[in-house]
Amino acid sequence: MKQNKLTVVVVEDNDTMRLGLSENLKRAGYLAFDFADGPSALEFLKNHEVDLLVTDLRMKPLDGLQVLQESKKLQPHIEALLISAYGTIEEAVQAMKIGAADFLTKPFSGDEFLLRVRNIAQKILQRQQIEQLRAENTYLNQELSGQFGQMVGQSPAMREIFRLIETVANENSPVLIQGESGTGKELIARAIHQQSKRADRPFVRVNCGALNDNLLESELFGHEKGAFTGAIRQRKGRFELADGGTLFLDEIGDVSPALQIKLLRVLQEKEFERVGGERTLQVDVRVIAATNRHLEQRIASGHFREDLYYRLNVIPIKVPPLRQRKEDIPLLVEYFLQQLNQRRGCVKQLDPAALEILSAYHWPGNIRELQNVMERLHIICPQTTIPAHLAAAQLSNVQINAQDWQHLPLDEALYNFEKNLIIQALKKANGVKQRAAKLLGIGTSALYYKLEKFGLNT
Repeated sequence: MKQNKLTVVVVEDNDTMRLGLSENLKRAGYLAFDFADGPSALEFLKNHEVDLLVTDLRMKPLDGLQVLQESKKLQPHIEALLISAYGTIEEAVQAMKIGAADFLTKPFSGDEFLLRVRNIAQKILQRQQIEQLRAENTYLNQELSGQFGQMVGQSPAMREIFRLIETVANENSPVLIQGESGTGKELIARAIHQQSKRADRPFVRVNCGALNDNLLESELFGHEKGAFTGAIRQRKGRFELADGGTLFLDEIGDVSPALQIKLLRVLQEKEFERVGGERTLQVDVRVIAATNRHLEQRIASGHFREDLYYRLNVIPIKVPPLRQRKEDIPLLVEYFLQQLNQRRGCVKQLDPAALEILSAYHWPGNIRELQNVMERLHIICPQTTIPAHLAAAQLSNVQINAQDWQHLPLDEALYNFEKNLIIQALKKANGVKQRAAKLLGIGTSALYYKLEKFGLNT
C-alpha cells in the first residue's frame, strides 16, 4: 500500500485547523477529505471506503467519540486518530476502548501530526498484509498440499527448493539435505518421495544419531536369529522395508566410520547382508540423507569418509535457517494458527504488533521453535487476539537493536524506542501491568494509554 492510496477523512469544526490538517495530508501524498461536522462525514462514509478517520473530540451535534462509534458501524476496519485541546488520560483510554488507534492533544506541530498518521498507516498496512497472507496461505495450502505436503514458504530460497524438488523427484540419485536443526529437512525428503515414481512404495526413516553402532547396524540391515544376545528371531532392516521406495537417513553425520563403509557398499552395489547372516540381499532403494553438521569439516577431521560424502552428495539441497528467510515467517505463523484453530476447536488470531515481534526474532530453533511458540501462545492466551507482550514473553533474548533505528527521523525513532521499552517491561513483569508500570516509572493509567497507543493491549 502506497501513501497516496490511503484515504483520510478529517472532521474538525474549526475551519483553520480543518483546512490546515487536510492540506498537510494532501502534501504528504494522502487522499484527504474534510468536513466541518460529524453527520456530513458519516454521510460520506456511507458511499466511500475510508482508511483513516481524523476527528476532533469536542464538536456538535456529534462529538468525536460518537463520530468514531458510528464510523465503526459503517466501516469496521476504519482506523481513527482523535484530537482535542482538552484531552485527558481517561478520555484517551475511552477513545482507545471504542477503537481509536491514537490520541493527539492540541497544540501539536504538523510534523508530529504526520508522524502519528504515518504510524497508523503502518498498522493499516500490517492488517492488509495479514489479510493478504491468509489468502496466499489458503492458495499455497491448496496448491502445495499435493506436491510439498506441509512445506510453506514464498521466499526466493524456498521457491528454489520447490523447483529443485520437482526437478529431481523422479530421479534415483541420492540426495543430501543440509541445514540447521528444525529447518524442515524431513519435510523436503518426504516431498521428494511424494513427487516421485516411488510415491506408492514405502518411505522409511532412520534417525542415525539416536542409536549406537550395533543397534544402528541392526536397524539398517536387519539381523538373523541368534546373531547376538536377544536376537530371538530374524528381523528385517530398514533397507529391506524400504525396497522399491525411499530410505531417509536423518543425521547421517553422526554415523561412525566403521558403519560408513557398509553404507558406502550398499549405496554403490545395492546389496548387503543382515547382521549374523551370510546371504547377500539386493534392494532397490533411493537414499535421501540429511544432516545439521558441516560434513566438509568432519571429513577434514577424519570423522566422515570423503567417498561416502561424494556418493551421498549427488544432489545437494541446502536449507537456509529461518532467520535468513524472514519473509516466510508471517506465512508460517498463519499456517500454524490455522492448524491450531482447527485442532483445538477455538479460533485465535495474532495482533499485528505481535507478528512484528515474531518476524524480528532470530529463531535459533528455526521452524520447530516457531511452531512450538505458536502452540504455546494458542494455549496460554485467554483472549481471541494474541497480544504483542505475550508473544515477546515467550522469546529468548529479545533485544532492542539500535541499528534498526539509526536512520529514522527522531520522532519515529523515539516512538519505536518507547514501544520496545514497554514490551521489555511487560516481559520482565510477566505481563502484570501494575508491575510493568512501576518498572517504567509511570502510572498504571498512563501505561494503559500507551498499551492502546502502541497496539499492545490485551
